[in-house]
Amino acid sequence: MTEKNTSPKAKTIAMMSRADMTKGHGVLSVYEELIRLLNDYCSDKYIIRKNSLAKADIYHYHTINTEFYLTLPIAKKNGVTVGFVHFLPQTIDESLHLWKIAKNPFYWYMMKFYDAMDHIVVVNPHFIDQLVSSGIDRDKITYIPNCVSVESFFRKSDEEKKALRKKYDIPEGKKTVIGVGQLQIRKGVEDFVEVAKRNPDKLFMWIGGFSFGKMSDGYENIKKMVDEPPENVRFTGIIDREEMNDYYNAADMLFLPSFAELFPVTILEALSCHLPIVVRDLEEYHGIVSDYCVLCRDNEEFDAQIKKLCEDEAYYREMSAKSAFGSEYYSAENVAKMWEEFYDGLDKQPGKKKHSSGKGVKSS
Repeated sequence: MTEKNTSPKAKTIAMMSRADMTKGHGVLSVYEELIRLLNDYCSDKYIIRKNSLAKADIYHYHTINTEFYLTLPIAKKNGVTVGFVHFLPQTIDESLHLWKIAKNPFYWYMMKFYDAMDHIVVVNPHFIDQLVSSGIDRDKITYIPNCVSVESFFRKSDEEKKALRKKYDIPEGKKTVIGVGQLQIRKGVEDFVEVAKRNPDKLFMWIGGFSFGKMSDGYENIKKMVDEPPENVRFTGIIDREEMNDYYNAADMLFLPSFAELFPVTILEALSCHLPIVVRDLEEYHGIVSDYCVLCRDNEEFDAQIKKLCEDEAYYREMSAKSAFGSEYYSAENVAKMWEEFYDGLDKQPGKKKHSSGKGVKSS
């Protein structure tokens, strides 16, 4: 799409990201999904350039690399800057093991980067107040949820599912529970394994790996589990995103016992595949995905709900239907409209828009 759009009215958006330096993490998935979204639904309105400092109407920063911070004077001179908040200091604390000497300067820099933007987009409204408490102007914060492409993530036929289970060496009739994400304490990997031990008749598969190597929080303990897993637990390592739809369709449910999240793309992917979803009851989920998931407080509830989904066919169908409904709510078409309204309403002055944002988008 980048150079095909020759409309004189088309806006140029410079997408600034180094998320592809590491595979298997949510920031990269969200970045790729947004570009795909704009290609699919707004190709007549926007010209997308990647990591370009050529003159543009909007410079959209997805990662906070120092090299990007140094480009801000040029970007602000040419157009409007937008920062995408994929993480905050507390989520980094729960994801990576950083040296104390580096932690405070890094967190200071992170908030300085966000504050330097003309506008900020968050994927979860729960984090707006935390940004404001750090000194960022509420008026320049907008909430737009994540989404995934139904062309990439969708429910396959029963025959296709059967073939996928054979491909992944899943015994016929074996109930299969998958977890998806980086291998780190925040993702609840230890609880995933503990619940698996309580269900030796089921197969538990964790899709994902140590995207940031030994910096991943809890690396040593989790590495031991990966090297010597229970008989009914498999760790696949990092899988190419193009293959993820097959893993969802080979499974019976998603089990994501994370302790903290922004808006995991994993849940949206599972919704699109109509999988029942079991998650920890997090405040961040309320108002965004809580209506479509089974919420649990601890391993006892995780265990009970997974058993119920495996044994109660009516309950399984109910939760599968809720996932399908959630997939419609967060459809790419709906989210594309939010981005279109956001981009078209941007004004050079921080926190100001040319017109008001639509329902469900504005931060207030």
